[in-house]
Amino acid sequence: MGIVEEAHNVRVIGRGCQTVVLAHGFGTDQSVWKHLVPHLVEHYRVVLYDNIGAGTTNPEYYDFERYSSVEGHANDLIAIFQELQLRDCIFVGHSLSSMVGLLVSISHPHLFSKLILISASPRFINDGDYYGGFQQEDLNQLFEGMRSNYKAWCAGFAPMVVGGDLDSVAVQEFCRTLFNMRPDIALSMAQTIFQFDMRHILGLVTVPCHIIQSSKDLAVPLVVSEYLQQHIGAKSIVDITPAEGHLPQLSSPDIIVPVLLRHIRNDMPTQNDY
Repeated sequence: MGIVEEAHNVRVIGRGCQTVVLAHGFGTDQSVWKHLVPHLVEHYRVVLYDNIGAGTTNPEYYDFERYSSVEGHANDLIAIFQELQLRDCIFVGHSLSSMVGLLVSISHPHLFSKLILISASPRFINDGDYYGGFQQEDLNQLFEGMRSNYKAWCAGFAPMVVGGDLDSVAVQEFCRTLFNMRPDIALSMAQTIFQFDMRHILGLVTVPCHIIQSSKDLAVPLVVSEYLQQHIGAKSIVDITPAEGHLPQLSSPDIIVPVLLRHIRNDMPTQNDY
């Protein structure tokens, strides 16, 4: 195993000619895909990895300057592809990783056959006639909560984002992976994610995109998925699912797993074609 694979806890499982890369978002790790993976391994080669900063990775690898922008994570993804000698993959990215995938696809389109974007947003802050869902004051309060009492913040943030009470299995799972992160790293990543603006790159994307959106997501309003479809340069499709929450693959696997499998297999109804 190479250095990059070891740092990101890369796992390659399953069998098949087509490779599916699963990339998680903020506050989770590759375990967030546990409901999807069993449906893929019989027919696909599946690559899982952890973003640097996740609680499962060595915190010493987290470079605060490198990860102050999405480019740091994008360079990590390119390094994983290069070390595993991957190309023409189906990329399934959640939240932060959806934008990482978009960014990498601009400079390295040959790495992807398509991008499946779950709970994706190019900007979380409202800006003029753009509605991202948050005001800067909201985020300042969120960051202050992380600074003052990280454990209490996790317990409050997880139910809101997942959609459910604190006792639900999905919320408890997200609490666990959130709390496993080192608080200063979690704050750094949250500041990078919630304050980035990646709207300017959307028109440069040439790889086909499948945008998967929960019908109710506290972090990503429905209009954001419409904005993505209108501004992504490549062919794209939006699939609004009846799932709730920002992590539907964890909270609503019975709904979202069949949807993801359809998009991975490209087994879509005619009326939903690009």
